[in-house]
Amino acid sequence: MRNEVIFFINGAEHRAGGEGVFQTLSRYLRYDQRATGTKIVCEEGDCGACTVLIGRREGKGLRYRPVNSCIQFLFQLDGTHVVTVEGLSRNGLTPLQESMVRTHGAQCGYCTPGFVMAMAAMYEGGARPASPADVRSALTGNLCRCTGYEPIIKAALDVNGQPAIDDLFPPAPIVEALPNGEGVRIGNFFKPASLAQAIEFKAAHPKCVIVQGATDFGVWCNKRGFVPEAVLSLDAVPGLDELRIEGDELHVGGRTTLAVLEEFVEGKIPQLAKILDRFGSPQIKNAGTLAGNVANASPIADSLPFLYVTGATLELSGSTGVRNVPVEKFYRGYKTLDLQPDEIITRVRIPLPAAADSLRLYKVSKRSHLDISSFTAAVLMRRRADQIESVRIAYGGVGPVVLRLPKTERFLAGRPFALETFEEAGPIARSEITPISDVRGSADFRYLLAGNVLRKFYYDVR
Repeated sequence: MRNEVIFFINGAEHRAGGEGVFQTLSRYLRYDQRATGTKIVCEEGDCGACTVLIGRREGKGLRYRPVNSCIQFLFQLDGTHVVTVEGLSRNGLTPLQESMVRTHGAQCGYCTPGFVMAMAAMYEGGARPASPADVRSALTGNLCRCTGYEPIIKAALDVNGQPAIDDLFPPAPIVEALPNGEGVRIGNFFKPASLAQAIEFKAAHPKCVIVQGATDFGVWCNKRGFVPEAVLSLDAVPGLDELRIEGDELHVGGRTTLAVLEEFVEGKIPQLAKILDRFGSPQIKNAGTLAGNVANASPIADSLPFLYVTGATLELSGSTGVRNVPVEKFYRGYKTLDLQPDEIITRVRIPLPAAADSLRLYKVSKRSHLDISSFTAAVLMRRRADQIESVRIAYGGVGPVVLRLPKTERFLAGRPFALETFEEAGPIARSEITPISDVRGSADFRYLLAGNVLRKFYYDVR
């Protein structure tokens, strides 16, 4: 077992051990490597100025995805290749960078390296944006305060001959030199090579934090000075990156990222793909996982209403074996989980909606994308002709946990599929929730949404 992490930056091998592995990648780049093209602004993963590309093994090569380096820690980089803006322009400005110059895509320039790296990701694998909408989607996580987005979008579309990262850094020697499947132990950080080792470590360190994407953990450390008792990474545990359909269920492994999940469900569960599109930026979704969103236990977690109405089950692995817990029963109260000290979420099993079902997912937030929800909802209905046969409803942001609405569901079952039916259901839905007022919205606002979303569902599926 190694006592250091091994990774590459712009084609050069790096090794880190001791306390150094607990620093963020952005700080390591700027202060240790003097690679100052990567900017630090928000240190929350919200502005994208620190965007880099991280290549991970995929088959015999590397697949590069954009991430926020301000909330990525060195201990997460074992077995990866990091490419910064300096590496992108190692042979001079690329066509993408020249396009930014030509279309006047920068003023102060502070955000520009992050935009360039996010746009470079669009051209990976021979892809290219087809429309301004494609560019806006890819740049959701990049904020510019002075240039304005129009010239940046023009720059992204006016590119020819952008080299792939594999053209700049041939993958064979890097892949050959990267570690593969080895365990790492550095102080209170452990990256086990098996699930059994992970469970044993968690049992010995019940307050350890499982860090996969660090999309929350990074903010805790940067903004709150959080110091964990111990850190556990599941990166080397086999099987936890699975993503497959088995029978009528979707199986999502414990470290499957939200970006990979979104790609997979695009044509299979379109409503889930749409809500994942709004969930966060590419940089966030390339790091965060579905299991992490579940374990975070936020009553406004975007994925939970969907998991509630589909009847998802969590596979919890511990020293005594495997438990399967319905997601609804996993939450015992605010941030209180039915999870034993030695248990790990290893899989989420989601029954697929039937072809006859109508599913709609809703997210209300101050910004359309990359924002914390004020209110979330999921409605899964089956009807026969003009009659509602059954319905499942879940709301988020209206109580200490996500709530199913059993009274409203019973009222709707067997009634005519008509606007009047859903309008009558509104007051019942409001009676089942206990929202509070906070910075994202008042209790009255959430009570109003609780009724209005049922009317919206009717108009959406009629």
